[in-house]
Amino acid sequence: MLPDLLLPMRYPAKRIRAILVPAALILSVAPAAAQVTSQDASQVTSQVTSQVTSQVAWRMTTEYPENNISGIGLATFASRVSDRTHGFVTVTNAFNNQLKINSGEMPRAALDGRIAGGDAFAGALSGLDPVLGLSTLPFLMHSVDLARATNLRARPLYEKALAARGLKLLYVTIWPATGLWSERSLEGADDLPKLNLRAYDANSTEVMRAAGANAQFLPMDAALAGLREHRLNAFLTSGDGGAGRKLWDFLPHFTAINYAMPISIAFVRGDAFAELSEPMQREVLAAAAETEQSQLALLTHRTIENYARMRDNGVHIAEPAPALLVAELRKAAKDAIAAWETRAGAEATAIVEWARQQ
Repeated sequence: MLPDLLLPMRYPAKRIRAILVPAALILSVAPAAAQVTSQDASQVTSQVTSQVTSQVAWRMTTEYPENNISGIGLATFASRVSDRTHGFVTVTNAFNNQLKINSGEMPRAALDGRIAGGDAFAGALSGLDPVLGLSTLPFLMHSVDLARATNLRARPLYEKALAARGLKLLYVTIWPATGLWSERSLEGADDLPKLNLRAYDANSTEVMRAAGANAQFLPMDAALAGLREHRLNAFLTSGDGGAGRKLWDFLPHFTAINYAMPISIAFVRGDAFAELSEPMQREVLAAAAETEQSQLALLTHRTIENYARMRDNGVHIAEPAPALLVAELRKAAKDAIAAWETRAGAEATAIVEWARQQ
């Protein structure tokens, strides 16, 4: 027993080397291991930071100027989205048809990746689905409250129509009531055949033609060109649309026929929305809801403000419109409404019938 116990003491140098060599190896490897661990941690931190700070950028567009109700809506939405997502989702807007994409072309442009989405005049989208033309049906909406209630009922149909084409509805903007801008004052039904008129969708084109006007459905840019070249002498649009475009330079008369209270629809490409995390989706939809409420509040005083601006620029406003003129337009509208109801189906027709009874 004793010799074995004394063995380490008999060879002290070897024993010391046996202890020191592994220790040295451990110490020499430790800095390298620490460096590798530090590099890995740095890479992970960098990846996480990149994921947190990377942004989703949406480019959206409208045919209308920034001071028009459609332009105001997009500007509001961009601000609300940035605030709610803390800059993770940013929206860059193009106003006044800067991108040369009119309302009817916006869905295809979104699906092609030229834009993420936009705010499109709903009447111009009725070629996708007739229900999107509901708000432009003539003489159906006679108040802001009715327009709001009717569009709330129709919203699921709007969403379904857009979703079928790969688009996500964000918010709806109700426009001030549509009237007739014209080169000369309109006294009665006999003046309608004298109009070379820009209509804003298939429904209004059909109605105006049935009333005797030479009506064409034209995007805004084409319509403005026709106005400058004196091929047109009348516009069917709201005071808002006309004021934003300074139609008073060519058409100094506005007849408040209260034809319709149309809407524009803001949407984004469905896959762009789906790529967001669920928390980000909720924030974007909350921003859209806030924008819709802000647009509705804006509408409350919008007509009064538009009329004041129009009068300041020399526009003669006929309000109320001549009774015989409106009666002729109502008569001309019946066939167009019946044809739309046939195309739009039972659900949409039921909403229209409900609105009539209010």
